[in-house]
Amino acid sequence: MQELLKNLQLKVNDKTYVKDPETSELGKRIVEHSIVLINEIGFEAFTFKKLGNKISSNESSIYRYFENKHKVLLYLTSWYWVWVEYQIVIQTVSISDPSKKLNKIIAIITSKTENDSNFSHISEKLLNRIIINEYSKSFLTKEVDIENKEGYFSIYKRLISRIEKAIIAVNKEYAYPASLASNLVEGSLHQHFLSEHFPTLTDCGNAVTPTEFYSDLIYNALKIK
Repeated sequence: MQELLKNLQLKVNDKTYVKDPETSELGKRIVEHSIVLINEIGFEAFTFKKLGNKISSNESSIYRYFENKHKVLLYLTSWYWVWVEYQIVIQTVSISDPSKKLNKIIAIITSKTENDSNFSHISEKLLNRIIINEYSKSFLTKEVDIENKEGYFSIYKRLISRIEKAIIAVNKEYAYPASLASNLVEGSLHQHFLSEHFPTLTDCGNAVTPTEFYSDLIYNALKIK
């Protein structure tokens, strides 16, 4: 199993890139250092010129892989969500009890992210920080409807659908499974953001984790004992 995971490639929408960065060492360096740089200076300040300086490469070489920095963000966020989905699949495959399966999904979605040695050129820990701080910038644009129709958010929507089905498996009578699923994902990001930047606006922090909060919220909503 471990050898199989080492050879695993996570596929994102090919419209996010001009050339698949996973096909070359330069492409992997572009992805690796995009994550580092966006985490350091933020998405607004991130430019291909700064990235080129960081990887000692011409700015034009980056354009051979990505059309613009918005596409870089779409690529990184898509990669993160497919990685989260992959974590859910491999960590719940042997769980038959619906409540225990949902409990594991809640933990995966809400817990702090650790680096995955199967993808050495990507720091999932830093990428998680980018998702918390920058993810909304990938879809709060005038082009969101067009990009949605073109499938840029298909992986994220597939993840929400997977969680929705897990909720229905626990309580098929619950009236709002899609809303609860999307709230779990979006809300956990927001709770992590609040705990770091606006701690007085959340109960989550050192004493209470987002996992504990959402477990309580969802278990009460679904009336799980």
